[in-house]
Amino acid sequence: MTADTHAAAGREAFERAAWADAYALLTAADAQAQLGGEDLERLAVAAALTGRDEPSAAAWARAHQDWLRHGEAARAVRCAFWLAYGLMDREEMAQASGWFARAQRLLDESGLDCVERGYLLLPDAIGAVEGGGDVDAARELFERASETAQRFRDPDLMMFARLGRGRALIRSGQTRQGIALLDEIMISITAGDVSPVLAGSMYCLVIVTCREIFDLRRAQEWTEALTRWCEAQPDLVPFRGRCLVHRAEIMQLHGDWVDALGEAQHACEQLTAGERPAMGDAHYVIAELHRLRGEHREAEGAFQRANEAGRPPQPGLALLRLAQGNLTAAQAAIRRAAGETNDVAGRGRLLPAAVEIALAAGDHDAAQRAAAELASIAEMLDAEHARAVADDAGGATLLAAGDAQAALGPLRRAWSTWQALDAPYQSARSRVLIGLACRAMGDEDSAGMELRAARTVFIRLGAAPDAARVDDLAGAPVTSLSGGLTGREVEVLRLLAEGKTNRAIATTLFISEKTVARHVSNIFTKLGITSRAAATAHAYKHRIV
Repeated sequence: MTADTHAAAGREAFERAAWADAYALLTAADAQAQLGGEDLERLAVAAALTGRDEPSAAAWARAHQDWLRHGEAARAVRCAFWLAYGLMDREEMAQASGWFARAQRLLDESGLDCVERGYLLLPDAIGAVEGGGDVDAARELFERASETAQRFRDPDLMMFARLGRGRALIRSGQTRQGIALLDEIMISITAGDVSPVLAGSMYCLVIVTCREIFDLRRAQEWTEALTRWCEAQPDLVPFRGRCLVHRAEIMQLHGDWVDALGEAQHACEQLTAGERPAMGDAHYVIAELHRLRGEHREAEGAFQRANEAGRPPQPGLALLRLAQGNLTAAQAAIRRAAGETNDVAGRGRLLPAAVEIALAAGDHDAAQRAAAELASIAEMLDAEHARAVADDAGGATLLAAGDAQAALGPLRRAWSTWQALDAPYQSARSRVLIGLACRAMGDEDSAGMELRAARTVFIRLGAAPDAARVDDLAGAPVTSLSGGLTGREVEVLRLLAEGKTNRAIATTLFISEKTVARHVSNIFTKLGITSRAAATAHAYKHRIV
């Protein structure tokens, strides 16, 4: 094939969103005869969408130079912008700043009135919104960019500006108006109105925004849309791993912990070196799942890996220290993290742990302050998840203060909301508090029913520490957690009772058959049994399946 034939085939593959073919064919054409600016832009996009960050940057730089040689300053500026945007996304901020500055200088020297002027308003506006700067000034810049996009009819710039305005509105406390803009953006993205690189970024940013404001229904809806978008483009690399992280977070909420762990581990395999934030989130999900199952050593390692990837390990690590009995370390960690965090989303994540740790330390004043702030956050965000978190915290502090009657109202509201959100772990935690409130009021029958209902959920999930705590509260021996099995052994027993072979269990849990065999041997020893049939009978008797 000649260079022209390769280039033509590459363009056709590009139009079909066959990114791997487009990259291979355009690269082959470029090796035979250097590509021009338009084909270099296609090569840059195809490289980016197949996870080749360095070749993508190189292609954008070459396209920039080619347009300059041909006197096309506006096109050269556009290439510089996309190169800088990719660098910024990979947190290579010094190089990104340099390319943005070069683009601005070129525009200033050319004196052109072009859409690229709108694009170059974005870096300062994004920096202000994401870096805690002047949100009102950022909104003004985004509005100017939107006006430019409308004047030149540029859909990519329009979506950029609307997303920025939406996040700025949310940052300034106007959550409903911000969410309305984000919904409008997502309709445009699902309709295919924006370029592929921008579409993937916007899917992820909108999902992150929904999680920040605890709007989990929207987060789930747009995660499902992102999944479909990724599946429609088999060659896609950059957003597939991020999609898996979002899916793992949703699965964790819904109690599908085994699948969530698998998705998060798969995400770690899929993510590229340039996707460090998503890698950190994946390791954090893994750490939290291990912590909730009582697997402290594994949780410790995963929190460390999350931190290395740039994802702060709090509040999970503080809660791990609490579970390990190191109350002093837990208090110091959560106090330090909360003291450094000023944004609503960040404080909303940290304060529930602050309440739990303060109550464990007997510091009721600190718990009440944190619970009151959570109530304010819930009122501002007007999201179900935030309200349930605030109700749990408020109910727990009232219960600790000795007002069980007053505690029951917010605790029952929290339980009802968690049920509506299909969040079994959180709803079971609420039931434990309801049970304790009933006990404090002398209603031991209701207390026992609530605690038993919570224990059933904890056993099903493999939440060994919570199940053991309920056993302790109910006056039963801790060994009633299926003969003292670990959280991982409970998972293996559940799968064994479902009729799975060791190989199938290994595949489900992403561990080796040898490890499964060791777990099965431990289960037999602890339960005093010698067959899989007896293990299955035990699992059903103790409601593990």
